[in-house]
Amino acid sequence: MNENEELLNTSVNEEYGAEQIQVLEGLEAVRKRPGMYIGSTSASGLHHLVYEIVDNSIDEALAGYCHHIQVTINPGNTITVTDDGRGIPVDIQPQTGRPALEVVFTVLHAGGKFGGGGYKVSGGLHGVGASVVNALSEWLEVNVHKEGKIYQMKFSRGHITQEMQVVGTTEKSGTVVTFQPDPEMFDTLEYDYDTLHTRMREQAFLNAGLKISIADKRTEDGKSDSMCYEGGIREFAAWINRHKNALHEEPIYLSGRKDDAFAEIAMQYNDGYNEILVSFANDIHTPEGGMHETGFKTALTRVLNAYGTKYGIIKGDDKVSGEDCREGLTAIISVKLPEAQFEGQTKQKLGNAYIRTLVDNVVSTQLADFLEENPSIAREILDKAMMANRAREAARRARENIRRKSVLEGERLPGKLADCNERDPALTELYIVEGDSAAGSAKGGRDSRFQAILAMWGKMLNVEKARADKIYNNDKLAPVIQALGCGIGDELDLSRLRYHKIVIMADADVDGSHIRTLMLTFFFRYMRPLIENGYVYAAVPPLYKLTRGKQSRVAYSDEERDQVSAEMRGDNPNVKIDISRFKGLGEMDPHELWETTMDPEKRSLRRITLNDAIAADQTFTVLMGEEVEPRKQFIEANAKYAVNLDF
Repeated sequence: MNENEELLNTSVNEEYGAEQIQVLEGLEAVRKRPGMYIGSTSASGLHHLVYEIVDNSIDEALAGYCHHIQVTINPGNTITVTDDGRGIPVDIQPQTGRPALEVVFTVLHAGGKFGGGGYKVSGGLHGVGASVVNALSEWLEVNVHKEGKIYQMKFSRGHITQEMQVVGTTEKSGTVVTFQPDPEMFDTLEYDYDTLHTRMREQAFLNAGLKISIADKRTEDGKSDSMCYEGGIREFAAWINRHKNALHEEPIYLSGRKDDAFAEIAMQYNDGYNEILVSFANDIHTPEGGMHETGFKTALTRVLNAYGTKYGIIKGDDKVSGEDCREGLTAIISVKLPEAQFEGQTKQKLGNAYIRTLVDNVVSTQLADFLEENPSIAREILDKAMMANRAREAARRARENIRRKSVLEGERLPGKLADCNERDPALTELYIVEGDSAAGSAKGGRDSRFQAILAMWGKMLNVEKARADKIYNNDKLAPVIQALGCGIGDELDLSRLRYHKIVIMADADVDGSHIRTLMLTFFFRYMRPLIENGYVYAAVPPLYKLTRGKQSRVAYSDEERDQVSAEMRGDNPNVKIDISRFKGLGEMDPHELWETTMDPEKRSLRRITLNDAIAADQTFTVLMGEEVEPRKQFIEANAKYAVNLDF
């Protein structure tokens, strides 16, 4: 018996048979339009296949039958997902006359999630998951341990290659799915352990007591981890805040149930200025929020204002806004409900109206009780909210001052901005360049029809340690805000954005990297929609200039330098190639800068993306925050990846 079989645990097959599998439609469109089902055929879609199979096992955990899920990355980048649930039904499904196991893996919208009584709450792709993974796999094998027998089926690109048959006996129960993603479907077949590990850790947090293990067996010393959090989302909130200074040691935990719907909230304040609000519905992340987030925000603001007024912390007609109440807050909201209604194909927003009332009631009653029972914590939270309120007013005055100046000066743009002629934002680019010499070369080399240049000087404010009022008054960041024209924070309006390509162009050295990081920290904290919508880029200037006689070429890495050098030597290996290291953008003449870094036909740009907001937040906190020890640990752990830096 192999280790996957040993993982399978005995359980009772209660009321989960073929009659619970409901068939809605066939499986033809998946291979033609895979992006409709898994988002894309890039690395994110590749990893999504794993999530879909794991989500089916999570559904068994939600129903109370699964206690351990094992995810294994095998040599060759195949994936095995093993659970100890009841096992997929194998008896005949009434509508089709075929084994339910076959139906689940070959028919779109077939599963125990359509009112057949299989699950009260579920995540996954509403029963689409298993068949979609099957359709997009070069091959897939499923083994079901059930009622003393091991049932096996094999498939290729959604078609049956081995009918269901009994291949052995067992005392265990559960399901083992192994699949090879189809190279015809995906841009890459290389699984990233850290990406999968992050997702599995998140699922372990959301399902208190569920053990999820992950192992990378592509190498002998591959990574592995087992995660089980008895504290559930309380531990999740504390884990997110682990590099921050928490205002209270233990996260506040609130929970409540009505009929088959359940809501739980874990919240912990820290002394920072940034809000982290992460919500889930049936273990599915809802980055665009929805009714559960609305209920939480409304109740939180109402409770804090009521408490502050009652005890004289908030005086007269003063009120703290929702934004004030959430400054420095890390909150996890998890709801589990039958018939979850998600808005959009990618299920980014929860639409069930009644869940708003449930969350509101839970927060209104239980948070009010907590504050009454913990007056010292309550005072710290209210003091922080009031301080945020005063800072917000200061930011408003600074913002109005900028607007007033703009009106008085005839909407004048920053003096350091060399604007472009084009007025359609979709066609324009803004290069943010540090230093007058580099900016001078950029202005001379640009195409002024659509490329604007904003000159910066010196290192800007580290916004990780500052509130918005300091940003509006900062002489280095205010010109960026003015030039972009869309505002910051909760006032940001993308429809007013003046450029749809914002390119940070800094030297290819340590100082340049620091400037780029400071600017990205600003965008992440105060203009995050720019990153989320793909408007922010980093220029990639060359590192080397190679010359042979009158012939010159550039290289962007050491490897490319060696390759270009060999090409320039050709059949004469003893010929001299002059290789010089670019020290900075300011050393390039306008023509060089245009050809290597700004010409759309030749340049390289790196688009800044935001795949995991929690991970990004933690990285910025570690690198740019007050705590020194986490930053030291990060540098020690990642120093091996930093090569060829100039000091």
